[in-house]
Amino acid sequence: MRKTLIALMFATALPTLAMAMPPQDGPDNGWQGGGMHGQHGPRDGGPFRELNLTPEQHQQIAKLMGDQMRGRHELTERYLKKLPAADQKAMQDEIKAKHDKTQADIRAVLKPDQQKQFDEILKKQEQRRADRAEFEAWKAQKAQKAQ
Repeated sequence: MRKTLIALMFATALPTLAMAMPPQDGPDNGWQGGGMHGQHGPRDGGPFRELNLTPEQHQQIAKLMGDQMRGRHELTERYLKKLPAADQKAMQDEIKAKHDKTQADIRAVLKPDQQKQFDEILKKQEQRRADRAEFEAWKAQKAQKAQ
C-alpha cells in the first residue's frame, strides 16, 4: 500500500513540477528552437488552438488552468506531508537526481554557445529560487513576530 501511495504521489507531482517553471518573456519562452513541447506547445496554442479564442478567453482559461495546477500542487503536498520523513527525503532525492540527469542530458545535446546560454538560464532560475526562499523566510519571520 505504501509503495502504491508513493508511486501515486510521485506520478501526481511530476506534471506539477514540470509546469512549475513560469514562462519567460520572449517569442520562444526561454527555449531555443521552441520545439520543446511537441505539437501541443505554447507556440501553437495547445489544445485550444482550433477554438479561435479571444484574448480575454485565453486569459480566463490560463487563470483556470493555473488554479487547477496550484490546487493539484496543494493536494500533492498535503499527501506528501503524511509520508514518513525518510520517504519524503528519499522521494525528494530521487526527483532531484532525475532532474539533474535531465539537465545534463539536455546540456549534452546543445552546441557550446547554447550550453553557455543554457547555463545562464539555469543560473537565473537558481537566483530566482534563492530570492523566493529568502522572501518566504522573511515573510514567515514577520508573521512570527506579529504573533
